[in-house]
Amino acid sequence: MAEHIERSTTQQPEFQKEVERLEYTKQYMGELLEASQRDLRAVQDKIKESMANLEYIDSSDSYINILTNSRFFELALNQKESLEAVKKKPYFARIHFQRTGELEELLYIGKTSLFHNETFEPIIVDWRSPVANVYYDGRLGEISYPVRDEVFTGHLFSKRQYKIEDGELLSFQDVDLTTNDDLLQALSGKADVRLTEIVATIQKEQNEIIRAHLKQPILVQGAAGSGKTTIALHRISYFLYTMGEHFNPEQLMILAPNKLFIEYIGDVLPELGVEQICQTTYAEYVQNATGIKLKLQNPNEQLETIVEEGLDALPSFNIPQIKGSLFYRNLLDRYIKIHERTLADLFNEDVFIEKYRIMRGSHLKKLFLEEFAYMPIEKRIERIKKIVQTEVKRKSKAVLSSLNTRYEDMIGKALSGLRDPDKRRETVTKFIDERDERIPKITAEAKSTATVYMKRFEKAKIKQMYRKFLTDRQLLQELAPEWTFEQQEKFLQAHTKEKWALEDLAALYYLHAKIKGIQDQWKMRVVFIDEVQDYSLFQLAALQDGLETDMFTMVGDLAQGIHSYRSLTEWDSVLDLFPRANYFTLQKSYRTTIEIMEIANKILKKMDEDLPLVEPVVRHGNEPTFVQAEFFDPEKINELYQSIGQNGHKSIALICKTTAEATHYAKLLNKAGVPAETLSDESELGGDKLLIVPSHLAKGLEFDAVIIAAFDIPYFDTAIDRKLLYVALTRAMHELYLVGPGLGFFLLDEVSLAGNKA
Repeated sequence: MAEHIERSTTQQPEFQKEVERLEYTKQYMGELLEASQRDLRAVQDKIKESMANLEYIDSSDSYINILTNSRFFELALNQKESLEAVKKKPYFARIHFQRTGELEELLYIGKTSLFHNETFEPIIVDWRSPVANVYYDGRLGEISYPVRDEVFTGHLFSKRQYKIEDGELLSFQDVDLTTNDDLLQALSGKADVRLTEIVATIQKEQNEIIRAHLKQPILVQGAAGSGKTTIALHRISYFLYTMGEHFNPEQLMILAPNKLFIEYIGDVLPELGVEQICQTTYAEYVQNATGIKLKLQNPNEQLETIVEEGLDALPSFNIPQIKGSLFYRNLLDRYIKIHERTLADLFNEDVFIEKYRIMRGSHLKKLFLEEFAYMPIEKRIERIKKIVQTEVKRKSKAVLSSLNTRYEDMIGKALSGLRDPDKRRETVTKFIDERDERIPKITAEAKSTATVYMKRFEKAKIKQMYRKFLTDRQLLQELAPEWTFEQQEKFLQAHTKEKWALEDLAALYYLHAKIKGIQDQWKMRVVFIDEVQDYSLFQLAALQDGLETDMFTMVGDLAQGIHSYRSLTEWDSVLDLFPRANYFTLQKSYRTTIEIMEIANKILKKMDEDLPLVEPVVRHGNEPTFVQAEFFDPEKINELYQSIGQNGHKSIALICKTTAEATHYAKLLNKAGVPAETLSDESELGGDKLLIVPSHLAKGLEFDAVIIAAFDIPYFDTAIDRKLLYVALTRAMHELYLVGPGLGFFLLDEVSLAGNKA
């Protein structure tokens, strides 16, 4: 049907009109680009001229010229880059729309807005604008859409989608919803371009999440392939478009599962007009924000152990799980309270200059424990020091003035009251000497009084403080009376050697936030978290406390919670932690074909979590194929790899259960002359090699075709293995192959698959 529309539209007069409209848009963009180039040169010349005229640092006219032209230079540069980025595909849709009481309009929707400089005609409307919401959400006919606090109404006559490549119009089609051929064309495309094309095919339920209330947190449970990541990225873009005047991009942070994932989304944010955002991992952020550098254990080591040995490898007293709980936060709160009381007791002395009391220690103690209790402990100390300094400065003046007056009175009385000249001289001299010695001493003492008094408050060393918490038996007995003696001993024994794990970071960050406070540079106002199911409740709570905001966009999938032994297993506790959060679910998968998703859903049914089955969009493909093999044969894998490549697929992954298998298989393949590369956290995506991927690293990625191999270590019917297998199965967009001795190795005994090749 789609192909018929594309061929027929090229013969219609309407098609020629659209070609002319596209040429007009490109021509106007070209004119603006030329103007931008002239502006850039002119601005550079003006800046040089202003610099030459800047004879003195306070030459305000030249300085203002520099600032003004630098800003103009930045604007011109941004316009040039923005226009060049979209010139090859200026827009992807059009709406024929009439707002109530106004004239009809044809509005072309693209990734950025463009208005005619003189007529202010909207040549392109930004997809994030309120009126563009009509394209994503509105059916034809009477519609309404919100703009800030108002609701506008109107009539939508038509919606048109365009296929434009390299500045050429290939086809267009009129649609009702955006779920038609354009979406299917995008889905049938290659994995390496899909992320950047999602803006043209955003679906109604995705659009609702992207444009959900921007001043409230949101939590999204999204099935594999439902577009969680792209929704989060587009919500960032929409957020800055709508709230940009209140937020700097530097105040927004994306927390990604690993550096590989950051590289994966690297091209998307600039495409969406979003740059300068902090993109990092939880571990990297915590170490930057606290200044504590640690050599962390590989967070996947424990997962690998569990995968190889089963959940029996986990002790009943599961320390990683405990460290991720809010109970652990309670233990740290008790520890912080002890630290606070110890510091409060140091206010048992009053502040004196010489014998004069400047401030009572009891008052300072009250300031510390009550008035400034909302502040981090060391920020309170800094504030109190300033108060002491101010009070010392004020009262020392009064003391000196009073002393001077007293000495003048005493000297005056001695001069007038003592008749004996020797006695008078001796007394006056004594008072003068005493004054001349005492007043400079008080003056000098006043300068250092606050510093000397506050010196007793030593700054905490967070890493050492936390290490004491992990290893001090007496302290642990005081902090964790709920634990049995055996549990306390297990906790202490686990920390005999100084090793740092991912789950320790929440505690370090929390202690740092409560005692020292998070510096403004790292105090993000809005946070976007992908794969949130791999976080613990304490990790989220620590971030919320340290950043002093609940403005989180969190997306995840419990079915892919491969770290559930130390992280979230349900959403209710997260919603309790974020009571203002809006909760959304996405059950449609836009990644995989119906045939592949049917197999993945069979694994989903076996899971402990009561999760609804995933609904694939109406896109069929080849049946998943089982290739029977008793052992890993590089030649057979290469044949399969070459065969898949002949189908036009470039992004092909061989997914193994463990890292050890991935490394071993890569060596065998390379030895056999097959171009293969093992994917790691630090890898860069791209290239024409067969990617060998451990199952835990596949999460969040997608490929045109996937081969899942299981030989020495099958997928067992355990919680972790079911999730790892589900992740592996849902990475494939078009083709899926299972290679191993039998379907039982993939928990699919009851399934009949195509192939069964020997």
